Amino acid sequence: MPEKTVLLVEDEDNIALALEHLIGRAGYRLRRVATGNAALEAMAEDRPDLVVLDVMLPERSGYEICQMIRADAALKGIKVLMMTAGGGEVERRKGLAVGADAFMTKPFATADLTAQIGELLAGADHD
Repeated sequence: MPEKTVLLVEDEDNIALALEHLIGRAGYRLRRVATGNAALEAMAEDRPDLVVLDVMLPERSGYEICQMIRADAALKGIKVLMMTAGGGEVERRKGLAVGADAFMTKPFATADLTAQIGELLAGADHD
């Protein structure tokens, strides 16, 4: 079975490094980009199974990226895990409303993130 691929869209290097380590250690193939437009390019080149998407990004917001994924027939089966540092209930509801499969508020426990990614990817085969 081919390994699952994760696209990490995070503009803060220290957070991205921690997440890269965590996701890589969990055995997934990871690619990281730092801007909204780079995320769209990366998905067009190599469709990931999961996008771990920060809400606050340069160029385009995570909400906008998520809406674009859901509106694109070639991408809409991708699982989306949104994260935000300003995470209140409003942000969470907005994330789920634009089509995110899950929403996490930073900082989060690494075990919670790993479990959430595993759960989303377990369901990623059933497009």
